[in-house]
Amino acid sequence: MKPGNNPITPSGMAALKARYDHLLGTERPEIVEIVSWAAGNGDRSENGDYLYGRKRMREIDRELKHLSRRMKDARVLDPADQPDKTRAFFGAVVELADEDDNRRTVTLVGDDEQDASDGLIGWSSPMARALRGAALGDLRTVKLPAGDKEWEVVAIDYPAKLDTIAS
Repeated sequence: MKPGNNPITPSGMAALKARYDHLLGTERPEIVEIVSWAAGNGDRSENGDYLYGRKRMREIDRELKHLSRRMKDARVLDPADQPDKTRAFFGAVVELADEDDNRRTVTLVGDDEQDASDGLIGWSSPMARALRGAALGDLRTVKLPAGDKEWEVVAIDYPAKLDTIAS
């Protein structure tokens, strides 16, 4: 992915940075200390603290590398700056109704901050792709594993403060 191809909200970027800082500044030093202590206890091949510590260090290093790459590729977009608030674009809070008038509210966010259980839908998900550019009253068909589902856009909002969308 090229730098800037990964849209993310300001709070989403803050969450990525917080996770990175926690791993680098807190978790990794604790594991290094445990591994150093365990290494001084003799036979490493049967030392659970040493073996687990080395495994956990590899996991942390892998996650740090992933987070670093995602932050480098990220393009921070504040939904409050969206000039056309009549259509669903990045950061929009969209209320949908299906043919049975079951309502659902989703927020279009970056893929790194998606959480469907909280209604945060990743920008490259099928739902977000179907909703991009939708206006009030538009019918959009979403291709889901269980089959196609049609939704009507009944409300679009762009919050002024992003802290209310994702933490």
